[in-house]
Amino acid sequence: MNQAIEGRRRKSSSPSQVSLRALDALNVFLADVRDGLGPYLAVYLAAHNWEQGRVGIAMAAMGVSTVVAQTPAGAFIDRTRHKRMAIVIAAVLVAIGTVAMATRTTFPVIVGAQVLTGAAAAIFPPAIAALSLGMVGHDRLASRTGRNEAFNHSGNVVAAVLAWLIGDYVAFEGIFYLLAAMALAASVATLMIRPGDVDDDLARGGEDDADADGAELQVSRLGTLFSDRRVLVFIGSITLFHLANAAMLPWAGMKVAGDDAQGMAGAMSACIIAAQLVMVPVAVLAGRLAETWGRRAVFLVGFAVLPIRGVLYTMTSDPRGLVAVQLLDGIGAGIFGVVGVLVIADLTRGTGRFNLMQGALATATGLGSALSNVITGYVVTSFGFNAGFLVLAGIAASALAFFGLAMPETRPGHATATPAPMPAEVS
Repeated sequence: MNQAIEGRRRKSSSPSQVSLRALDALNVFLADVRDGLGPYLAVYLAAHNWEQGRVGIAMAAMGVSTVVAQTPAGAFIDRTRHKRMAIVIAAVLVAIGTVAMATRTTFPVIVGAQVLTGAAAAIFPPAIAALSLGMVGHDRLASRTGRNEAFNHSGNVVAAVLAWLIGDYVAFEGIFYLLAAMALAASVATLMIRPGDVDDDLARGGEDDADADGAELQVSRLGTLFSDRRVLVFIGSITLFHLANAAMLPWAGMKVAGDDAQGMAGAMSACIIAAQLVMVPVAVLAGRLAETWGRRAVFLVGFAVLPIRGVLYTMTSDPRGLVAVQLLDGIGAGIFGVVGVLVIADLTRGTGRFNLMQGALATATGLGSALSNVITGYVVTSFGFNAGFLVLAGIAASALAFFGLAMPETRPGHATATPAPMPAEVS
């Protein structure tokens, strides 16, 4: 019996503990790798006498590259049966790009490495979600995704602490090598996942109880997928959320620190760690509640905390107050990281487009985040910080209202869930 048919017949069995533990480790090691060097790169380039304009271009290069690559990456993960190897290759490319930036600070090398790492990082989210779905199926995806996010946020905390210790007490360039080492460790963890524990058809959105007769999963046409009103409402809601969310922390940090760059760095680090610590229990709880309350109810909590954050940022210029408000971000991000994957799985169930949909949603998220900073920058420059936060809070309130009024429940079997249209098969 060939490997593809054997994989489809594994639907009724459980993955090995070795593979499940390897998936845990993969989420820990990829925690910081997925987002790149972020603010550390800006500090590093400024120390090498880069002009602010060039630093901005270098920082934007990874984000633009990731946004462009996300939808094609999702489509690729849907199609390939070599998802593990895709993660390994992407992680190795991130390690190469990171080491290159640590050793050469010329403009072409830095920008080229940022583009490389950004494109490679686009592989990780859909590939991890695909492996998770292919290993545990739809029925256990909620708890598995909550576990993934808990390990991911734990890894972010550990990486942030290690980066602080290495950067301050060893050498700043050591942060680059730390990221490269985590990428290589993620490759090792990926290879420990047993191929026979991953059902490839299930991993792209097939049904748990599909017949094991060797037939290929029929893939829905894109037009059919996007004709589902729920898909469009969900993409619009998430875009509005990130349009409101992305600029809040950076501009809050600038409001608190003023011209004190060192103070800003310290406040930002505290905010990141505080939010990540909150995300760990929230991610686990969100996975459980999504099965009992439903996806929509849990998501509404995530939407509701955002306008509150925006208003609270207008009430403090104290770094400790900033950290306290940022704890709310841990609630919102913890919910979105888990329940977002579940909604996508619900909407694409049986279509074979699970990972492409993730890529499309990530692209919309990236565009919303980019516009968030542009809009906030204009408002703050013209009317001040508090006006900027109130505008973001208003957008967040609009996102909450739009999602609450337009988005139905998607959990299968729920009383308010509406069935997706029948997929149009392609040859």
